[in-house]
Amino acid sequence: MSAAEAAVVVGDGMGLAVTLAAPAKRIVALAPHTVELLYAAGAGAKVVAAVDYSDFPPEAARLPRVGGVTGFSLEALLRQKPDLVVAWRDGLGPREEARLRSLGVPLYISRPLKLDDVAAEIAALGQLADTVPAAQAAAYRYRARLAALRQRYAARAPVSVFYQISQTPIFTVSNESFVGQMIESCGGRNVFGALKLPAPQVSAETVVAARPQVMLANDAAMLEVWSRWTRLPAVAAGTRYTLPGDLVGRPGPRLVDGAEAVCATLEKARGRLGLTHR
Repeated sequence: MSAAEAAVVVGDGMGLAVTLAAPAKRIVALAPHTVELLYAAGAGAKVVAAVDYSDFPPEAARLPRVGGVTGFSLEALLRQKPDLVVAWRDGLGPREEARLRSLGVPLYISRPLKLDDVAAEIAALGQLADTVPAAQAAAYRYRARLAALRQRYAARAPVSVFYQISQTPIFTVSNESFVGQMIESCGGRNVFGALKLPAPQVSAETVVAARPQVMLANDAAMLEVWSRWTRLPAVAAGTRYTLPGDLVGRPGPRLVDGAEAVCATLEKARGRLGLTHR
């Protein structure tokens, strides 16, 4: 048996072993960010199908679809004869997972909660697809850019930040999430960082009580709602900003681009707030 045909065993994002008799040649990706991870790992040519909104890199938009945000078609997936399915933990129901496993379909579950998890998953997928050199290079570049960003903003004046995911109900992020870690990496202080859930629900009253100096969201309409709280520091100072949703909210290799966007936004806020270095 050649090296390219040797069995492959790696841990997925849940820490579960994924065993392939040989490196994957036909991969179905069940979340947009998993498509990006696979392409970053050098395995784009082996991705045979994806789901709706898988639009990056541009060539991914041409892939056949097996489903969307509400789920996938098992029949459409099986027609692709995959030797590996890459799914997202939050987008895969227990029944769907059990069905795939019962059919013997090798399953890698992606769960990048932290910024550093992205590089680890790129490397793991590179092993499964036998594209290790490309995957290791991409993981190295990602880690290096992230380290440089953290170093660059380590001495910036701290600024308190509220990041809003949704309006009704209000969901935010803690420091257990990659968005919370972006804020930290940029010298920000997440006002709900200490909460245990990665995406906790909060009330308007707790947001007002936290008095964030900066408010961030992917939707300007969510931020506009806070205008009536004129004593909120972020409202009074005009430091409410929207961010590019795909870069900040999609847990793939472009998270480092999202982190750079967050850092640039917090720098702009510091200027309006009259803050400098620590």
